[in-house]
Amino acid sequence: MKAYVYVSPKKSVLDPQGKTIHGALRKMGYQGVSDVRQGKYFEVTLDGLDEAQARQEVERMAREVLTNPVIEEFRYSLETP
Repeated sequence: MKAYVYVSPKKSVLDPQGKTIHGALRKMGYQGVSDVRQGKYFEVTLDGLDEAQARQEVERMAREVLTNPVIEEFRYSLETP
């Protein structure tokens, strides 16, 4: 089973890297881009767990290791075989 974890700054946190990317896209002529938020992406392969256990483990690792809960939030999805 694979878990796909997406981590991004909370909406209330300034994202200077996202602002820089947004400015570059506008300078390059891309139309209609009103905002960019950048983040991190993780693919985690899990073995020997059922779906409920996998969800519990992914949520725990995301909260404790993959994010800074003060300034970041996460979402994830599971790909089951």
